[in-house]
Amino acid sequence: MTADFDLDGLAAGLTAEVTEADERLFAVLVDTTLDAAMRERIRTPGVVMPAQQSVLAVHWHPEHVPMDLLRQRIEASYPAMRTSLIIPTQHNQLLEYGPYSGVEVDCYSRGFNQKVQLLLHFRTERMGDAHVLKSMLAHTHAYRSGQLFDYLFTVTKPDEERLALAARESGSDEAVVACARACCLKLAALLEKHEGSIPVDAIKNKLVRNFVEGQRPVLGNALANRVQVFLKEVKAVVKARFPLTYFYRTSEFIEEVRGLGGGVVIPHPEQFWPILLANYDVDGYEVWNPQSQRYTEFLISVLCEKNRLRRDGERRMLVFMGDDTHMGEKTLAVSDPAKARREIGLQPAWDDLAIGKKLIVADMDRARVIEEYAARLDG
Repeated sequence: MTADFDLDGLAAGLTAEVTEADERLFAVLVDTTLDAAMRERIRTPGVVMPAQQSVLAVHWHPEHVPMDLLRQRIEASYPAMRTSLIIPTQHNQLLEYGPYSGVEVDCYSRGFNQKVQLLLHFRTERMGDAHVLKSMLAHTHAYRSGQLFDYLFTVTKPDEERLALAARESGSDEAVVACARACCLKLAALLEKHEGSIPVDAIKNKLVRNFVEGQRPVLGNALANRVQVFLKEVKAVVKARFPLTYFYRTSEFIEEVRGLGGGVVIPHPEQFWPILLANYDVDGYEVWNPQSQRYTEFLISVLCEKNRLRRDGERRMLVFMGDDTHMGEKTLAVSDPAKARREIGLQPAWDDLAIGKKLIVADMDRARVIEEYAARLDG
């Protein structure tokens, strides 16, 4: 299959045939090893907060970066750190950082008929008894790699209904769709060719985005940007059509966590807003992260009101903020600039004056949340 386009005066040619340049690009994108320069880049923080004494980081993704390097980066980022609660939350993979372990899990909220996510946190020493939880996570983890292939097949087979919807939502024409198909055909062929030798951590949806980014020298910026917009819509359609029955229910995960003495936090409430109405047995809600900033003050007020109305003996809902850092982005030659700028524990909303007023009313700050949540996990 060959597609040749002239878009906005820019000549671009692309075929679905895999070239040597595609092989080299693919090898870079799926390589999770770190050379000396990468390791030094990980050790060296992008931002240093010399005066911050309390570090709360309970929503971040190590990806393929070793914990010893992350520890060095965190310590360099916060030289005045005195109190901290730092727990990794890899997608559907339980990881430990010192005394605590965590995971961000995909699950199904039956009451709202939608997929949601939970942040689960534990004392590491209790994970020896987490056989059921680990089995649930192993099943759920397969969803992400499976979805990548569904994503690619939607474009390469193709699924005309899904493609038409994505094209309409993104305003994409036939040339853009054909170019996206050529890129996905290349990537699908490379995945098939190298099946069995690709690290599991590399098989995820963002491989599509990164592969297209690597084609910019051929496509030009205008066409590459339009292809990315179209493929983002395809991904949204694929996610929306994924069968929810695949996932364990939210209540099932919460029940298992409570049996292990763990904690539960709702991330991305701006995205999963109906869950605020569910009265799930959780410890708190994330009111800010780099993707969810619009309703921070409102969400703090909601939690404050929930706490005001709680019954005797009920624990209060805590305010959390998540940096949602993806450390793998810092190792890529081609990365998402917005994600690459994130840093573990960097949550400037805590120090925003307008938000600070709401936090004072709610009787919340970083140090207090660290103290209260750690006490629950340790209890």
